[in-house]
Amino acid sequence: MRRVGQRRYLALLGVYLAASASALTTIDGSPDDYLEKVRHLEPGMTLQLAAGEYRGGLYLHELSGTAAAPVIIRGPAKGSAAIFVAREGHNTVSVADSSYLELRNLTLDGKGLAVDAVKGEGNAHWAHHITLENLRIVGHGANQQIVGISTKCPAWNWVIRGNEIRGAGTGMYFGNSDGSAPFIAGIIEDNVVADTIGYNLQIKHQLPRPAIDGMPTAPQVTVIRRNRFSKEHGGSSGPEARPNVLVGHWPLSGPGQEDLYLIYGNFFYQNWDEALFQGEGRLALYNNVFVNRLNDAIHIQPHNDQVREVRILFNSVLTPQSGVIIRVPEAAPKPRLVIDANAVFAAHTIVGHPMLGNVVGDYAHADGYFKRPYSSPPELDLTPTVKVHSASPFNSDAAADLLDIKIDFDEHPRTVPVAGAYASASSPLRRPLTLGRVPPTHVPSN
Repeated sequence: MRRVGQRRYLALLGVYLAASASALTTIDGSPDDYLEKVRHLEPGMTLQLAAGEYRGGLYLHELSGTAAAPVIIRGPAKGSAAIFVAREGHNTVSVADSSYLELRNLTLDGKGLAVDAVKGEGNAHWAHHITLENLRIVGHGANQQIVGISTKCPAWNWVIRGNEIRGAGTGMYFGNSDGSAPFIAGIIEDNVVADTIGYNLQIKHQLPRPAIDGMPTAPQVTVIRRNRFSKEHGGSSGPEARPNVLVGHWPLSGPGQEDLYLIYGNFFYQNWDEALFQGEGRLALYNNVFVNRLNDAIHIQPHNDQVREVRILFNSVLTPQSGVIIRVPEAAPKPRLVIDANAVFAAHTIVGHPMLGNVVGDYAHADGYFKRPYSSPPELDLTPTVKVHSASPFNSDAAADLLDIKIDFDEHPRTVPVAGAYASASSPLRRPLTLGRVPPTHVPSN
């Protein structure tokens, strides 16, 4: 009996240790052996990759962690990088039917090939709870259709944080051109997307959503905050020109029709042939800085549907063209529009909506309100030299449900509703208007 009991004890101990290992273990990987180790990852395991060149891609299909024990693949946090080199005919990071995965500290070099850097594949049923953090994506500019980060399957709860994408065909593209493959409850924050041929970021309009087990059905928000979006160099012209950022409408019926974009704390800079931002549907655009010396700043207009509910609050806008253009066809349903507490200096400040409640002026007179409006980054400074308070309080219906509405662009608290993105003119700036990454100083609300 003692021997049988001992064997049972050892067997149970083995099961326990195996479970503990999968929950707690960090294993090392190198360019020579990482593919085999990826195949054996389990919930709670971290694959720590050494510096070097990885030429076999990352095939992450049917690989899932859990909310408490995600699967993590990461490169060195400092020093030499783990560099994934693109292969002809294969997206470098391919994600399908996987969840609770975290990728960190990797460089993805496209080498000019016609492949995407990270893709939620179109033949997948879903990909959810995916975190992409501190990725550097270069060499993906073979043409406008090549994308840094893309989803072509139903995707929800993606966190895309602190990444740098330069010179891609398109920086980020979520959803399908036909409105299928919804992108739901995403957080896109603290990224730099610069010098893309097409969009820095596009999130497609959405058809009624399919019923998928685990996909959210209650109203959700997708947050786009504290990013740097620039098309100063390399963008398409003519019919192929694209805004820096475009967000389409939510489903017109069923789950998702009450979803909302919260777009705040971003720096939008330069676009030769298009506006910096275009949106329709339901969105809130606040505490952002828009500088375009070449074209318009903000277009709110139909794209695949109509303008439904749009709030534009506490933005600083600078352009010699049009600052804010609202286009609502006469036959369209009357949308909810709130445009208040913005500081807009442009040849045409706010078109298609009353200017009451905003500070407006000509582009040539912007230095009467902003500190250094005609400088280039990083000397550019749109903090106010005078403070004009908005007539609308923070706790109005227009602002009550907006995350961080009382934190200005520079992450100072707003104690009074000063028009524009800044509540004060502090020096030095916590978040200077550069085109590089700036770590957040404020702990966000979610």
